[in-house]
Amino acid sequence: MGNRRHHRGNVTSCVTNGGKTTLAKNLQKHLPNCSVISQDDFFKPESEIETDKNGFLQYDVLEALNMEKMMSTISCWMESARRSVVSTDRESAEEIPILIIEGFLLFNYKPLDTIWNRSYFLTIPYEECKRRRSTRVYEPPDSPGYFDGHVWPMYLKHRQEMQDITWEVVYLDGTKSEEDLFLQVYEDLIQELAKQKCQVTA
Repeated sequence: MGNRRHHRGNVTSCVTNGGKTTLAKNLQKHLPNCSVISQDDFFKPESEIETDKNGFLQYDVLEALNMEKMMSTISCWMESARRSVVSTDRESAEEIPILIIEGFLLFNYKPLDTIWNRSYFLTIPYEECKRRRSTRVYEPPDSPGYFDGHVWPMYLKHRQEMQDITWEVVYLDGTKSEEDLFLQVYEDLIQELAKQKCQVTA
């Protein structure tokens, strides 16, 4: 028997409004036995969010997120996936549980480093990112100058930190259509699942 792995950790990350949530949901619809965990579900309440010297709420930093709770959720999923898989010599790719974790600050949190099997990062230029951000409604709403004063500078800072990543990250053009992005990642993951099937049945 080959090295038997019963879960796959795949990550989709990007700048705000880059299309990561839409991509993750589309993949979940088409991949067998697939779950999604979203980093956005782990924001701390507004009362616990710090402000900077300009009065901007610091949402685009790891300290604004309950990452310990997120890690606990991921660990619970992984343990459940291990228990749910029936290990047989005929195990197929369709039986391998798939976990997609999507968020904007995943590659900047070291405890997650060992989880990923495939990593994707959606990029969009400044003007397009700002345009998309202006069409979204947030609670609390963005204050005047928030994008240029906090959101974009934090993105640039975190993107710079990614230079230290030692594993492969696939960079995706977030200005492409939803369908094109989906097909690119879907085909890549299908190939990854095929490799996993070969490992399982070797």
